Amino acid sequence: MFFASDNWAGAHPAIAANLSANAGGFSTAYGDGTLDRAVYQRFNEIFEREVAVFFVATGTAANSLALTAYNKPGGISFCHRESHVIEDECGAPEYFSGGARLHAVDGPLGRIDPANLEKALGRLTPEFVHAGRPMAVSITQSTEAGTVYGLGAIEAISAIAKRHSVPLHLDGARFANALVSLDTTPAEMTWKRGVDIVSFGGTKNGCWCAEAVVLFDLDRAKELAFLRKRAAQLFSKSRFIAAQFDAYFQNDLWLDTAKHSNAMASRLANAIKASKVGRLAWAPEANEVFAIIKRDDAKRLQGSGAAFYDWHSPAGFSGQIGEDEALYRFVTSFATTVDEVDRFAGAIGT
Repeated sequence: MFFASDNWAGAHPAIAANLSANAGGFSTAYGDGTLDRAVYQRFNEIFEREVAVFFVATGTAANSLALTAYNKPGGISFCHRESHVIEDECGAPEYFSGGARLHAVDGPLGRIDPANLEKALGRLTPEFVHAGRPMAVSITQSTEAGTVYGLGAIEAISAIAKRHSVPLHLDGARFANALVSLDTTPAEMTWKRGVDIVSFGGTKNGCWCAEAVVLFDLDRAKELAFLRKRAAQLFSKSRFIAAQFDAYFQNDLWLDTAKHSNAMASRLANAIKASKVGRLAWAPEANEVFAIIKRDDAKRLQGSGAAFYDWHSPAGFSGQIGEDEALYRFVTSFATTVDEVDRFAGAIGT
């Protein structure tokens, strides 16, 4: 019963098989092979326009390079105070950009409140050298609280960013989970809503090690190519990332794995809601479930083989947590089975 993280899951069998299938022979290096170019074209088709695609190894690299692509002296990127880029990247965006700062913006359950973003951006006059100047806005989709920005919310945040002449970055480590939750298309969730650059994640959704920066401004892509090289993220044998994305996109595997992951989260949430010892902290919208459980019961569940983590209460959470209780996070993946969820349901006592 592995609900600690979707990073715990292995690689989908179809992706592992495609890695093996492309392991032999010779291919042009550094992203210029036949398979690389085919995958770039597949990204164009998925996003319904020509895009620039840069393979990288990790989500940290993708986020850091995406924000660095818009770097400027004294630059400040605005993100939710509990976003991955500000809490879990060990200062990598600041490091890669040579000192650009991240500014925390409040909002309930992982989502930036547009009014708070407007205030935060409005406090900075670009010509006032002492304070620095706005550089970018970053949103996480789906969020660290398992919530999802609706299309209207993305558009509202983009409009604010555009008024202040800064680009909008979308951290899509769980891009597919958000996409199927909204029942929309990649184009509708990104550039049609005003997103300028995307960290496109595959690792959490069945890939072995496949992340990408997707850039809609092709002129800026020339600079990002040099930034990626300098950041040690240009793979010589990039066909092995291309092979993963190739299998990921075949027959909409990436959407199927995300739908399964989200469905398992919904099933898990229903089990917790029906239990005698736990309750949902808020309704899940993708593949993360947050529940309030008594600490003793949580220890019992973990002792029975269930892997999950305790979690901090996010901004905007208005629920009550008793002294003998705690908030816990459960994450499902493409590899989560109905049997696992049902065994947990039995253990928690539904």
